[in-house]
Amino acid sequence: MKLFEFNAKSLFKQNGIPVPEGYVAKTSKDASNIAKKMNRPVALKSQVLVGGRGKAGGIKFADNPGQANDISETLLGSTINGEKVKFLLVEEKANILNEFYVSVAVDRFNQKILIMASAEGGVEIEQLAKTKPEKIIKYYVNPEDNFLPFEAREIARKMGVGSSKISEVGRIIYNLFNLFVKYDANLAEINPLVATDNGIIAADAKLIIDDDALFRHKELMDIEEYSKEEFAFVKLDGDIAVIGNGAGLTLTGMDMIKYSGGEPATFLDIGGGASEESITRALDLVINYNPVKVVFLNVLGGITRADDVAKGVINAFNACDKSVDMVIRLTGTNEEEGQKLLTEAGIPFEISMEKAAMKAVELRNSKYA
Repeated sequence: MKLFEFNAKSLFKQNGIPVPEGYVAKTSKDASNIAKKMNRPVALKSQVLVGGRGKAGGIKFADNPGQANDISETLLGSTINGEKVKFLLVEEKANILNEFYVSVAVDRFNQKILIMASAEGGVEIEQLAKTKPEKIIKYYVNPEDNFLPFEAREIARKMGVGSSKISEVGRIIYNLFNLFVKYDANLAEINPLVATDNGIIAADAKLIIDDDALFRHKELMDIEEYSKEEFAFVKLDGDIAVIGNGAGLTLTGMDMIKYSGGEPATFLDIGGGASEESITRALDLVINYNPVKVVFLNVLGGITRADDVAKGVINAFNACDKSVDMVIRLTGTNEEEGQKLLTEAGIPFEISMEKAAMKAVELRNSKYA
């Protein structure tokens, strides 16, 4: 379950993590009234559950209510990385002196909780890990052990935040860890955590709750806007997106891409009962993932109907502004109807998974080698 930023910040504030003053706007008039009420420059932040919204133009600033009105009109209803913006978080614009990074996550390989921190925030942690891995502090906590305040302060010291900020940053790290445990989270992240004239605050907030633990947190399910994880989606290092209906079939499709000489860009399992709408959303997700050059959709219809898959593919093609090659393996329940729909739409398909995987790699190599 992913929480929108404003929901996550509400929980952060309740658990001792300072956040900027902010309010939700669902219309441009709301945004203008909030800016007028705050009587200071504001940030207008698109509330979406996908990454990269800043680079995609989803965060803008306004100096007065009139600007807030005009900017919100352009943001509301726009699409950020495949997701429509339905509301904004309007909050005070922080005077940023320094940016830091702090996160708490489950490290399943080491079977421990991992705290990561850096004095260089405001950038994607994956990018920082590639360019400046020495700037990332990693601290492992055994789930059976207590995490103590002095350990949080030691992480802040290793970050190099400066002696005057160690206690404040340490307290936020400690509170973030406790929030992570309290809500059975998979990830609690602040990027950036910023130093301002008035102290240190969480300028952004990301919180993902384990779906299997939601029965312990029924108050979270009463939140009006939340999203349960719809897909098992993992980003990889290649440039051929792999989508399948079922984890085994998706992994097999990835193996076939590797065997044919390609590199998978994604693992995306749409599940065994995917609908026309979920197919469209899955395709939107991978098509808008920048490294993707070719999409390999591998469907063996059982509960999932081939005609629903075909309709979802056609919808995604019609709505997409980005040109991406696609190879479809489509067979199984209602395959004749699905294949007929694709043929009428001028979209090629294969019945053989091996042939489809080879074709995806050939397309990638012929156009982008």
